[in-house]
Amino acid sequence: MTNPGENTLQHRYGAPLAADIETKWQGFWRENGTFNAPNPVGALAEPNKELPENKLFVQDMFPFPSGAGLHVGHPLGYIATDVFARYNRMLGKNVLHTLGYDAFGLPAEQYAIQTGTHPRIKTQESIDNMERQLGRLGLGHDKRRAVATTDTEYYKWTQWIFLQIFNSWFDPDVKKARPIAELIAEFEAGTRLTKDGRKYNTLTKAEQAEAVDAYRLVYRTSSMVNWCPGLGTVLANEEVTSDGKSERGNFPVFRKQLSQWMMRITAYSDRLIDDLELLDWPDKVKSMQRNWIGRSRGAEVDFTSPAGPLRVFTTRPDTLFGATYMVLAPEHELVDALTAPTYADGVDKRWTNGQDTPAEAVAAYKKSIAAKSDLERQENKEKTGVFLGTYAVNPVTGEEVPIFIADYVLTGYGTGAIMSVPAHDTRDYEFAKAFGLPIVEVVKGGNVEVEAFTESGEAVNSANDSLDINGLNKADAIEKTIAWLEEKGLGAEKIQYKLRDWLFARQRYWGEPFPVVYDEDGIAHALPESMLPIELPEVEDYKPVSFDPEDANSEPQPPLAKATEWVNVELDLGDGPKQYTRDTNVMPQWAGSSWYQLRYIDPQNADAFCDIENERYWTGPQFDGDCGGVDLYVGGVEHAVLHLLYSRFWHKVLFDLGHVTSVEPYRRLYNQGYIQAFAYTDSRGVYVPAAEVEEKDGKFFYQGEEVTQEYGKMGKSLKNSVSPDEICDDYGADTLRVYEMAMGPLDTSRPWATKDVVGAHRFLQRLWRLAISEETGELIVTEGELTEDDKKSLHRTIAGVTEDYQELRLNTVVAKLIEYVNYLTKAYNGGAPRAAIEPLVVMLSPIAPHVAEELWARLGHEGTVTYVEFPGFEEKYLVDDEIELPVQVNGKVRGRIMVATDAAQDAVIAAAMDAVAAHVDGKTVVKQIVVPGRMVNLVVK
Repeated sequence: MTNPGENTLQHRYGAPLAADIETKWQGFWRENGTFNAPNPVGALAEPNKELPENKLFVQDMFPFPSGAGLHVGHPLGYIATDVFARYNRMLGKNVLHTLGYDAFGLPAEQYAIQTGTHPRIKTQESIDNMERQLGRLGLGHDKRRAVATTDTEYYKWTQWIFLQIFNSWFDPDVKKARPIAELIAEFEAGTRLTKDGRKYNTLTKAEQAEAVDAYRLVYRTSSMVNWCPGLGTVLANEEVTSDGKSERGNFPVFRKQLSQWMMRITAYSDRLIDDLELLDWPDKVKSMQRNWIGRSRGAEVDFTSPAGPLRVFTTRPDTLFGATYMVLAPEHELVDALTAPTYADGVDKRWTNGQDTPAEAVAAYKKSIAAKSDLERQENKEKTGVFLGTYAVNPVTGEEVPIFIADYVLTGYGTGAIMSVPAHDTRDYEFAKAFGLPIVEVVKGGNVEVEAFTESGEAVNSANDSLDINGLNKADAIEKTIAWLEEKGLGAEKIQYKLRDWLFARQRYWGEPFPVVYDEDGIAHALPESMLPIELPEVEDYKPVSFDPEDANSEPQPPLAKATEWVNVELDLGDGPKQYTRDTNVMPQWAGSSWYQLRYIDPQNADAFCDIENERYWTGPQFDGDCGGVDLYVGGVEHAVLHLLYSRFWHKVLFDLGHVTSVEPYRRLYNQGYIQAFAYTDSRGVYVPAAEVEEKDGKFFYQGEEVTQEYGKMGKSLKNSVSPDEICDDYGADTLRVYEMAMGPLDTSRPWATKDVVGAHRFLQRLWRLAISEETGELIVTEGELTEDDKKSLHRTIAGVTEDYQELRLNTVVAKLIEYVNYLTKAYNGGAPRAAIEPLVVMLSPIAPHVAEELWARLGHEGTVTYVEFPGFEEKYLVDDEIELPVQVNGKVRGRIMVATDAAQDAVIAAAMDAVAAHVDGKTVVKQIVVPGRMVNLVVK
């Protein structure tokens, strides 16, 4: 689109002039390394330059290089961090700001599968396109520091960090990671026994390896995973939708036992929760992490069953007297042992799911829930399950209770078995109602005939021969019950977590290979650091063997298994050349993004992932009790749990091992909102291109057919994307930057409206006209003195935008600058005084850097405005000499007066009497009320 009348004046600030200015200054920044931030040591150090102690590390969340390119919603956070970084450079800080790419993952691999093109080629094409698009926006990045997770020199250090974690164990006595060599030394000295109590020196080589692996922070185990036959890979819980489908491709996902690499993130559960107190993060994100980790205090309790003790974890042992049945996760290891041959006569048919025997019922039930995700199982309102035909004994009542399996119980939390107290748990209540099970009230306060009572209250119906908790409150009842269980040997206090260990393997090609090989006995051996990087081999077929999406019995066959010459290798690992087999899985995409802030610090270091001196300078603690970390980390709230939790875990291991000085990776977190836009669907519910929809008489039409308007996040799927290239072409990058920052608070979502972009453009045009003649292009600023009103307007603007920049209130920065430009436009119909314009240009430069650089140069300055000191303000101009006060007569405003701010009360009353003389003449003033700075009220009769 073209702005009307844009080319009528040769030197008007329009799209053509903006394009010339932007190209010019982006070239200047690039050639002069304007945004290069020096390090204390290493390749990026500047020996003859003294580093300021005052530094700032600003980081955006890692983008994935999408082949579809950017829409205007993508740069929102990048522009905001650039504005913040530029502002802080003007405060004299050494600012580290760059941007890399999280480039491993499924999209490039899927493209490779479809076209036979190596994933690296498509990935690089996508990176190049994003670089081109982002480059137009004038982002002040230190390009020397940019990395991609797919760079060999980058994933070499990802593999190195994996080895540090693999070769470590978590010592519960000191609550930190230690090298695995120290554990082996304790085993050999006999000062620490293996987990099963055996002496290490009496074990075979294979048994010793197994004993050590039981402690490692990285280990292999046969565990329940999310198997997606349609994709041919295992997925993390978070990659499975609530309806049991893969997030990518929407294929069915099944629960399956497989041997997988795991990371023992659970060892850090307490530190991950407790250290949240050190972080300047949104409360919402902290709460999400606490809930995800799910620390809770309770008790493990043993019920007696035909298969032996059946252990449950409960946070409410005080309600044991109300446990009227038990439920096991369908995957629980004792299900088969507890499944009776037949059902007893008269068993409730609701309990059998229509099957003749418990075994048939169990098999049918497991099949029916195989495709359900954990989330779907937990949130499913319809309670289903089957009776195993056997009973357990409640340890406090001595009564037999039936044992069921049901999908709302998971193996991932507690013991995979629960005692069900339907009177005081909503899910248990729903299950009991569906299956006709007893509901016994043991906490006073609700009406269990209607619903479960889940609040605190006095214990009732809760006594046996040696335990009586009736009348006790919740806390006291729990304490007394736990003490009784421990005395009787029936249970013990337990701290439990929802957090599960991190499934750390994918059956794909486009990911980091594991630096691990297996010997002929299947024992895993970490490769020495000297062999890194382990590079991905070339393969002819990138596709993992996928299966019928419904084939739950299929087994993973990764693409790397096809590279037999790479898989089977002869190595000397210190005891002579031997044959080994490489791992054919790759690391999940989360690996590369778990540490990238550290490589930004030291990207050209060939000897270490990050020199600790550079890390100490950029992210080390700044005072006693400071956790350290990146000073500002900006990104969407969708990464609140996984990426941030994984990054914190890796960072804490590196801290424990002495590789970093910071306890946490990200000191301050800021969640940006989204740019949203209208989308349109036709009669089939299919999205149509929003740009081609026409509005007529309040209705919307696409190719003549009426369509339905809706509102949602901008994106390819809704066909409502607007390219930043389009806006840059039509208005210039600075206009896009100003508009996106002005749309609303950064932490809220806001609607995009292309027609409103012109408002930001006109603001820049008004600014331009204050300094430059549109007819001649000459500088037209004057050298005149500022009036008192000019000074007030200027200094109030400086004070306002200073505070707003510091607090990331960038929309109000723009609003205040617009107000100041409007003031100058009105006060000076043409060129404004230099003393008014120069601080304006400096204040604007973080948001609209190209036009600011051009104006700064035309104002006669050499070099860049980037490091010009941000203007200060004088307090005296922030205070008014006079103030307007409303004057009330008997509570109604009858006039207004202007008085000096320090006027005496008698003078204020006298002025008020004059202003409302017509309303007080002939009347008696019985009371005079002056509220300083607010109003005057006269009470008359």
